[in-house]
Amino acid sequence: MMEQLDKTLPRKDYLKKLAEGKDRTDTVKIVTGMRRCGKSVLMRQFIEELKRSGVGEDRIFYLNFESEDYQDLTDYKEVTEILRNNVSKKDRTYVLFDEIQRIDGWEKNINALMVDYNADIYITGSNAYLLSSELATYVSGRYIELRMLPLSFKEYIEINPVSNEKSTESRFEDYLRYGALPIIRPDMSGPEYIKGQLEGVYNTVLVKDVATRLNLRNVDGIRKISKYLFSNVGNLTNMASIAEALKISDTTVKKYVTALGDAYLFYKANRFDVKGKKILESNEKYYASDTGIRNMMLGWSHGMDIGRLIENVVYLELIRRGYEVVVGNYRDWEIDFTASKMGDVEYYQVAQSIMDPSTAEREARSLDAVKDNYPKTILSMDRVKMDPGKGIRHVNVIDWLLGQ
Repeated sequence: MMEQLDKTLPRKDYLKKLAEGKDRTDTVKIVTGMRRCGKSVLMRQFIEELKRSGVGEDRIFYLNFESEDYQDLTDYKEVTEILRNNVSKKDRTYVLFDEIQRIDGWEKNINALMVDYNADIYITGSNAYLLSSELATYVSGRYIELRMLPLSFKEYIEINPVSNEKSTESRFEDYLRYGALPIIRPDMSGPEYIKGQLEGVYNTVLVKDVATRLNLRNVDGIRKISKYLFSNVGNLTNMASIAEALKISDTTVKKYVTALGDAYLFYKANRFDVKGKKILESNEKYYASDTGIRNMMLGWSHGMDIGRLIENVVYLELIRRGYEVVVGNYRDWEIDFTASKMGDVEYYQVAQSIMDPSTAEREARSLDAVKDNYPKTILSMDRVKMDPGKGIRHVNVIDWLLGQ
């Protein structure tokens, strides 16, 4: 199946960004993201792009540290020997390392490649510690991060097409329920099999990317905190409330929540004072990087809170489109998302439906409270387009996700 995905679903946006950095030997290209979101496939797709552009196989060197062939490698000195025996120091070589964080001292390998070799370097990792480690010291800011997310809905329906049996709306329900990891194929597997796949990914993240990083022998505390965050997607949350609810110390909660974020299981949206133009220090929101894992953890029926799931999907799509996203706060009003990019700002409210006039009025009121001329949009599942007035757009969320 993975080979099929290599051929049928090129991750075009990510490939384009990698191509933009091609032959910039002064900059390390780092692809980060949760496990199984498609980083390894992206590396293989990029290798095929290199070959199509005329790069010979002898000038491409790829190591996947999750592969059985390299599982015994643990130290940078072993990798140094492999590089000496396989990579020319004179000829331009495209060096790709997959899940490099497994290697102790890997930063030294990257530094040596930049100093001693004519190498164009690409690396992937499943933990944000990658970027806060000694890499910053060795590379001195000469790197660019490409944050990779699971499939967008537009990508999702490329590999799960609309058919006579499955409408666009039905596909969207699957997308919300089972998530967007490329390995999940609802047409090929039943809910129990998918549940097993999602459990496998989740447990791997907890053990390899969280517990190992924190030197934990028991993951019960991490599991409880992650479940709490999953159940509170879209709700304002703070460390003190988690600590009180779970009877865990504030210090431990903060450490664990940070580690879960570093493993890309969750993304944090800070609150932003729209009037005062500053980040507020308390009560942020957390969103799951994959709704399928969230629903698996909470139970399929309990997890299917459509409003929250849509909000989660919209948040990820805004991130995917390159926006900096915060939760807007304007006096006593909350705006679901304030999204900014290159100086431009957009405001979004997300609701399952605004057909009820009181709901429409409430959602519009929050947007109208902000007295500026930036675009303001309400996204909902409604196919009947409403006119909230006051310059506010109402757009069907599926159309918005598909760029229509």
